[in-house]
Amino acid sequence: MKITAAHGSGGRDSALLVEGIFGRHFANPVLDRLEDAAVLDNSAGRLALSTDSFVVSPLVFKGGDIGRLSVCGTANDLLMAGAEPRYLACGFILEEGLDTGLLDSIAASMAREAKAAGLVIVAGDTKVAGDGGGLYINTTGLGFVPEGRLLAAASCEPGDAILLSGRLGDHHACVLSARMGIENGIESDCACLGDVTAALFGAGVRVRAMRDVTRGGLGTILNELAAGAGRRMEISEDLIPVGEPVRAFCGIMGLDPLYMGNEGKMVAIVAGDDADRALAAARGTEHGAEAAIIGRVAEGGGDGGRARVTMRTRIGGTRRVDVLYGEGLPRIC
Repeated sequence: MKITAAHGSGGRDSALLVEGIFGRHFANPVLDRLEDAAVLDNSAGRLALSTDSFVVSPLVFKGGDIGRLSVCGTANDLLMAGAEPRYLACGFILEEGLDTGLLDSIAASMAREAKAAGLVIVAGDTKVAGDGGGLYINTTGLGFVPEGRLLAAASCEPGDAILLSGRLGDHHACVLSARMGIENGIESDCACLGDVTAALFGAGVRVRAMRDVTRGGLGTILNELAAGAGRRMEISEDLIPVGEPVRAFCGIMGLDPLYMGNEGKMVAIVAGDDADRALAAARGTEHGAEAAIIGRVAEGGGDGGRARVTMRTRIGGTRRVDVLYGEGLPRIC
């Protein structure tokens, strides 16, 4: 097998690559959970650790740039583990021909976003390779998990509610528009989701698990949660928020919002009795103002040929929602 762009999509091919090579060689009880961040117990308390690499093209887009994206992406991975982000290390791979003025503005963007997210950039590295004028960033984040806060897909129970923090597809549509030279008003949703997670925990919501909806889209993320929980997920199409500009863009391009990447959206599985409280808490924040309860966790583990995730369509049918196949849009994060 040769590596293709599909292996970076966050979908089925990515999962097979991780399971077949990295998961096989690096297997251990922490890594095997396949959460957004590893939660580590030690004498200093419970730490969350996450690392990510960013290869977006173009480097600057409406609503953000690769620097802001790299900080938000790693901060959100820590937040999804229930952690409070604290420290960040970053590595830069610079290609010959990259304009130093552009690099300076991207570094400034990172600094602003890190400060807003409560992160201190404490280590870094640079390398120069290639001659295409590009830039790639790797970030590693460290956070602290408050005592008693335990999040895992395995904690999901039948009757739990599925909360989505806002509209799908803005980042994907923004980046694809920029790459294709399409003029529209769609902006990336790139953002740190700390206000939403803080509101949920502050309201006393029993949060079972959280994921940020990035590569592979909502469909892939829900399948990962369902697999980790050994449960089924049932969602309704008419409850899923999608902005009209993105919906129109999808109609023209033949895209499905369920598989579009986002950089400022999350899913939280919360106790069914806490659904209304969770929704009110999320909607009271800047980045959760358009949150919605889109479905429920159901009995069954999706084995025996049964779909792990199903969606009630607008016309009253039931559609199976699988993970993303193929490459989707490369280089969105």
